[in-house]
Amino acid sequence: MFGPASAVVAWCAFSYHVTAAQAALLLSLLWMPALLPVASRLLLLPRALLTMASGSPPSQPSPASSSGYVPGSVSAAFVTCPNERVAKEIARAVVEKRLAACVNLIPQITSIYEWKGELEEDNEVLMMIKTRSSLVPALTDYVRSVHPYEVAEVIALPVEQGNSPYLHWVHQVTESVADSSTVLP
Repeated sequence: MFGPASAVVAWCAFSYHVTAAQAALLLSLLWMPALLPVASRLLLLPRALLTMASGSPPSQPSPASSSGYVPGSVSAAFVTCPNERVAKEIARAVVEKRLAACVNLIPQITSIYEWKGELEEDNEVLMMIKTRSSLVPALTDYVRSVHPYEVAEVIALPVEQGNSPYLHWVHQVTESVADSSTVLP
């Protein structure tokens, strides 16, 4: 019974002041092939050891998940515009159409990019749009239909966590559009 596993158990118990039983349980879970692939088990080891050493339980899910919010059901979409006038027009329209609950305009960003074989540098306005993830395709279609660029930037990232009342508000404001089957530009 004195092999690499028992040496690790002894080291864990000595180094981190955990009981041998805790260390043995940890190792049995980490080395069970049926539970996790090898790489995943190895990645869990340092976190598990630190958790046991600190005596605190593992981190809990965010309050947003316990409030009924489904992680990823709200997205933050980003659109760049050539100037503030264009950004405001698009922002007002997407809010009026309930394709978004809120749009923040971030002025005076510098974009450096390659376009048609040339290095470009432009001053732009960045729109940060909060919407339901299910509305991102309709939002993208609308922005493409009114945006002056040949290829409009529309990228969206799902919101995993946040202020529950705010996330609920985003859902509430965009509810009528999300419940309808079609969105017209």
